[in-house]
Amino acid sequence: MIVRFFTLLLSVPLTCLALDTDMPPLRDPIADYARRAAAPEPLRCDSSESLALPVALSPDARPETRFDAATGRLHIFYDMQFNDLTEGWNWHPLAPAAGEDYYTYKYLLLGSTTEDRGSYPVDDIFGMYREFPVRWRYDYFFAFDNPYAFYPRGTDNASGFATMLEMPAEEATRLAGGDLRMALRGRLRADCLSESTTFWKATLSQPVDFTLKKRYLIGQLEEIIFYDQASGKVLARLAAH
Repeated sequence: MIVRFFTLLLSVPLTCLALDTDMPPLRDPIADYARRAAAPEPLRCDSSESLALPVALSPDARPETRFDAATGRLHIFYDMQFNDLTEGWNWHPLAPAAGEDYYTYKYLLLGSTTEDRGSYPVDDIFGMYREFPVRWRYDYFFAFDNPYAFYPRGTDNASGFATMLEMPAEEATRLAGGDLRMALRGRLRADCLSESTTFWKATLSQPVDFTLKKRYLIGQLEEIIFYDQASGKVLARLAAH
């Protein structure tokens, strides 16, 4: 897991870590989306506005780390290889013939909420009634079309945000254990909101009516921030170039 991004990290200069250690105020992305969606359309998106948002991390989507004891450096890599936004408005089937990407926009997950909406009775094949629950999930994303302002375009598994930090081994261990967090700073485009809905009808084998809402804030990615959750200190800022 670690070796695959070591070569990429060799090209990341430590001088990129000269940074402002003040953490920008992070907005609540779910509340921010709701506020914009409720506003009149001309007031929803301001292309001059830059906002900072936390990136939601999970065991399956978090920065990979490797500490090099010989150099005292913590190598960090966040994989973006599969973070293609596959909504219909981002499909470009003719683009590969021109050497471009099928999907233009990439995404970073901002958060999720789940809402239980009761249940309803169903007569099963044995003539017995059972309750099928109704559940809705809302996933929130920041979608951007300038990923190659941060890393080279390629088809290998080294596509993502990479940096390295000088620090003691014990601090590297603590960060790798869960205190390493991510945030983004982005600038919204004029039509910055999009939403899609997918519904799965309950069956006897999967007895839940499930609705998935995907909600997007769309714009240009300006900066990736790695920070220490325990102290709030900024560890590295990766700016678009």
